Amino acid sequence: MSFLCFGQQAISPTMDDDNEEDAYTTPDEYFTSSDDDDDEGEQEEEKEAAEADSKPKKSFSSTKSSSYAVDATKHQQLLRVPRLTEPLKLDRKSSAGGKHQDAAAAAAKPKAAKTGGNGSLVASVVEVFKGFRPGSDLTKFQVPPQFNLPKSQLQVYGEAVYCCSQDLLGSCADGATAIDRFLAVVRWHLSTTRPAPFAKAPYNPILGETHHVSAGHLNVLCEQVCHHPPVTALYATNTVKKVEMLWWHQPVPRFYGGSVEATIVGQRVVKLTEHKETYELTSPHLLIRIFPVASSEWVGTTTVHCKESGLEATVNFKPRTFFGMRGSANKVSGKIFKSSNNKLLYELSGCWDGIVTLKDKVRGTSTILYDAQAAIADIHAPVVENLEGLSPKESVVIWSDLTESVMNKQWDNARDAKRNVEEAERNVRKARLVERSIWSPKYFVAAGDGNWVWKEEGQPVPHAPLVVK
Repeated sequence: MSFLCFGQQAISPTMDDDNEEDAYTTPDEYFTSSDDDDDEGEQEEEKEAAEADSKPKKSFSSTKSSSYAVDATKHQQLLRVPRLTEPLKLDRKSSAGGKHQDAAAAAAKPKAAKTGGNGSLVASVVEVFKGFRPGSDLTKFQVPPQFNLPKSQLQVYGEAVYCCSQDLLGSCADGATAIDRFLAVVRWHLSTTRPAPFAKAPYNPILGETHHVSAGHLNVLCEQVCHHPPVTALYATNTVKKVEMLWWHQPVPRFYGGSVEATIVGQRVVKLTEHKETYELTSPHLLIRIFPVASSEWVGTTTVHCKESGLEATVNFKPRTFFGMRGSANKVSGKIFKSSNNKLLYELSGCWDGIVTLKDKVRGTSTILYDAQAAIADIHAPVVENLEGLSPKESVVIWSDLTESVMNKQWDNARDAKRNVEEAERNVRKARLVERSIWSPKYFVAAGDGNWVWKEEGQPVPHAPLVVK
């Protein structure tokens, strides 16, 4: 998925003055959906494939061929240390409901024209969306490089798991009682909510792209298992704490004239194998308002459920009222109760980017359940520990040229770099059609119930060449 995020935290975007004019001068090719281009290309490719219909079908597993055409020689040439940009995080000086910080987004952020202020930025975004009707599906929408975060969507997903000042996922297994462990899972659930920068979107992952990172005993691996619709699968294991986590996401963004809402279809599952407990979680939606006030908010009701303990939670991500013009931002509320009899045990309230307080309805006492400052303010990007171990399909390898260009604000180079990746992907797709081959993910497999599961059942994620220090 690639769509523009409007965050109330980014009121004064920055960019070098000599590049201001370039910020919003972009080719028309980016101002429309890529649906037409994809459809025309696929029709042409299907004609060529029909000519080769007599050829036997071949298995096109990503274990043998990459969706990004990089042969061994080319990969060796690419063995330079890629730039890994800072994760989305909170400003260490902010308070509950305060502003957010992202160094990479700030470095790559376009600056509004001096005469127009933030309004010029909004006007440019309106120009991007001018070809869409209300209700349009933005799944295949492409944005100009000036509006790109310098990282792939896979990295954004992965950061929500491996970038945390505290080992909140591992600590889920530390609780002495079922309720202690359940509260820890709810705490981790809140920590996966991260800021959505103003008018920025990550790169659309290509089919078969992967992102593999280790943080302490936690090993995380993401793979783009489907391109149309875009589906990302992620698996993480901590063999010391005996924790497994699987999630898959399919964002479905739609344009509604004055706003964009991205519904997150998918599933999150956390398993505490030593305690024989499985937790199922759902995700909030992203609401992006263009009018009357440009803003982005995580909204909707999410759930956490553990069948073994009979505990359940609802966590409500509250939008601002009156079209985003009133009320506090990023507020959450919720409750924890027994599924069998709906007995209320706890109520929670606060801000997901600040303090969330837990009130014990039995004892009448209150404690801090989650402190975002402690969890996601002092976090840093992974570093390359094993350069030779980087896969040619690793996100930071595939998008290395584009990331460098975006970070350096070299927009012509950025457009060329993005086009090179897209062209290579089209060539690989064309070759598959001609050969009548079937592609399959390397690490995940589709389950019969529509979910995605880890292909090597029972095997943990191996240590990664990228590590969080």
